Amino acid sequence: MTVASTATGRNAVQAALHEIGYPEGLIQEQLEGGASTRQFFRVQLGERSSIAMYTPAPSQEIAKARQSTGYGSFVEVAELLFARELPVPKILAASQTSPVLFVEDLGNYTLAHYLAAHPHRKEALYRRAVATLARAQLALSPVPPGSVIGTRSFDYDLLHWEVEHFRQWAITARGIQLDPADDDIFSRAAHFLASTIASWERGFVHRDYQSRNIMVQGSPQDETLAWIDFQDAMLGPRVYDLVALLTDSYQTFSPEFVEKRLDEYCELTGALSERKRIEHEFFLVTVQRKLKDAGRFVFLDRVNKNRHFLQFVEPTIEKARRALFHVRDVGPLAELDDLLTRLFGPLG
Repeated sequence: MTVASTATGRNAVQAALHEIGYPEGLIQEQLEGGASTRQFFRVQLGERSSIAMYTPAPSQEIAKARQSTGYGSFVEVAELLFARELPVPKILAASQTSPVLFVEDLGNYTLAHYLAAHPHRKEALYRRAVATLARAQLALSPVPPGSVIGTRSFDYDLLHWEVEHFRQWAITARGIQLDPADDDIFSRAAHFLASTIASWERGFVHRDYQSRNIMVQGSPQDETLAWIDFQDAMLGPRVYDLVALLTDSYQTFSPEFVEKRLDEYCELTGALSERKRIEHEFFLVTVQRKLKDAGRFVFLDRVNKNRHFLQFVEPTIEKARRALFHVRDVGPLAELDDLLTRLFGPLG
């Protein structure tokens, strides 16, 4: 993030503080952001600490992925989730003249941060995260008519664009050349993944349900979880958020850990009879999402000059390939598996 863009965010928040009646409001610190253009500041509103979220217009590439601009979508989705008794921050105030929103301060600990200090709590917290997701899917089935969530979905165009993000950034941009035959193999696999996943029934999807977007409050043995970064919620496959959670690029899980969480999800959603089908969907979506994530991390390095994400490129490609092993007998995915082995070497 450039100094100029940071200053723009601070100035916007300071002006918003005047607008909402807190001219003496203090910007205490800028918080670590994620992969988007949003900026976050801890701000004192009288006696209350809040988080100011500044949401400028997204980059062209992010716009193609249909991420929202401004804070309108955040407010609408937050109100819907809150009405379903799902754990989201309260909205405290909003600027009417700039894209600045003030929300409840949920503290400093994302699930990722919390587990670094309390690794022994991993299983208990992930069981809770799966249970909360299952509750959300049941509470939002179907998504209410007229909701912004229902206006956007993981359709063929979006899913295909995301897989192509891998070819563009994790392959071509890194100087890896595909010959015409290999190019065709990747094209067939991208079409197969996008068309197959797009054909499934769609329901509520948080979209980025992973350890940096779940907040932990309370002390060990008495934790509660809350969601953030849900403004781009949309319609998609039932396993999408499970994939985001259990193949998180910032965490490592054993196959047995993932299997147990899938069992819990099926039990909580009443889908035990579909257990094998859900696992099949899980692996297919893992291939699609992890390829996209790997490409995204290179994009963030090359275009946004954010070096932090580069360390996750190779582990994320490996997660896609390990999932691919389970579904390589489907459609053209054996060819894709062989292609990735030629490009990146055999898995350890």
